[in-house]
Amino acid sequence: MIVTWLYVPGDRPERFAKAAASGADAVIVDLEDAVAHARKEEALANVLAFLRERPAGPQVHVRINDLTTERGRADLRALDGLPGLDGLRVPKVESPGVLDGIRTPVHALLESAAAIVGAAAIAAHPAVAGVALGEQDLAAELSITAPEALDQLRLQVVLAAAAAGLPPVAMSVYPDIRDEDGLVASCARGRSMGLFGRSAIHPAQVPAIRRAFRPSPEEVARAAEVVEAAERAEAAGVGALALADGRFVDAPVVARARRTLELAERLAP
Repeated sequence: MIVTWLYVPGDRPERFAKAAASGADAVIVDLEDAVAHARKEEALANVLAFLRERPAGPQVHVRINDLTTERGRADLRALDGLPGLDGLRVPKVESPGVLDGIRTPVHALLESAAAIVGAAAIAAHPAVAGVALGEQDLAAELSITAPEALDQLRLQVVLAAAAAGLPPVAMSVYPDIRDEDGLVASCARGRSMGLFGRSAIHPAQVPAIRRAFRPSPEEVARAAEVVEAAERAEAAGVGALALADGRFVDAPVVARARRTLELAERLAP
């Protein structure tokens, strides 16, 4: 499961290797918002060269331009199905039909009211491997200023992803690269709503995101208690599973506890 996604502008090829060595689980080379219109062709050429010589390391995804534009369609023609590319991040997806025929796993970015309304259908499209919110565009379109209003939209996307059997929805970027405390607090809020992992715009944000999504010692202790009880019950051939304090737990709770322990081990400092 990907915890950290690091964006790098497609017109800055000197940063590609640094991004790959940042400790992020996935690097997203951006051909869209981070690249000026006059440099988009150059940025695409940079991406193609990077993928041809791609070193071992994190996953590599590319955010292409809007598929309703010729620039986006040109990106798709050049990249779809290319060896070395782990995924395409497709911006401004508002209906599933725009994704028909794409061979590379798609991470659909939902950035408008129409996208939120169509989230369930988009998430269920066979090309889609994940969905994410484009929160800044969405907030601007809807004139949202209250965090609680965005929380409602986040929960709709979390539900759509879960219903489609997709991985948990990763959080959008945190724009202030100097505010580590704010980043960690924001991650904690997102995690409480079922969001998991986060995109970053600077390598310095990667360690903080990893820490924010690392299970706490208390969570690890509770998970270990559940798993140990499950193993004892299984060894004894007992169907009912009870903890030392008398609480009963079922199979989904045990599965979640095992995931917690795996995540804690993976994100250990």
